[in-house]
Amino acid sequence: MSNLAQEKKYKKIITGLSIVIPLAVAALFGVNLKDLGFNVEPLTFLPPIYASINGLTAVILIAAVIAIKKGNVKLHEQLNTVAIACSLIFLLLYIGYHMSSNSTSFGGEGVIKYVYYFILFTHIVLSIIVIPFVLTTYMRAKLGNFPQHKKIAKFTFPLWLYVAVTGVIVYLMISPYYV
Repeated sequence: MSNLAQEKKYKKIITGLSIVIPLAVAALFGVNLKDLGFNVEPLTFLPPIYASINGLTAVILIAAVIAIKKGNVKLHEQLNTVAIACSLIFLLLYIGYHMSSNSTSFGGEGVIKYVYYFILFTHIVLSIIVIPFVLTTYMRAKLGNFPQHKKIAKFTFPLWLYVAVTGVIVYLMISPYYV
């Protein structure tokens, strides 16, 4: 199968995942297992863990860029694979927390409240937008289409890094209000 044919096949999968993942997260975010009659303890220990995973993802992404700038393609590929795994683990922990715990409201007032909601809003929107970018960038590298990989990676990297860093910032800003 040619690279073009493979890319077409993967684009369908990427499009599907880019739609299904945000919809599934939104649907599961609104489900509380206690409300469904399950006797589960709130997983209140998870937010610092998944915030740390976001921070780790940011560090890995920066290390991946450094690796490719030094010509270490193998390390670059490995680091990006680990970054994708970290993002997936984050997502599973995030869903687990929200399915077992009540949402926490931000308690700050004044300008900081607007700063928090701006960061949260952009984090959420870009976390949805970045999905097809990450998957397409990764797919192009795996198929050996490096010129196209490099072209889209210039957009993917800053988006993904922003999402990872703002995930930590959102956690740090809301953590005083966890019950």
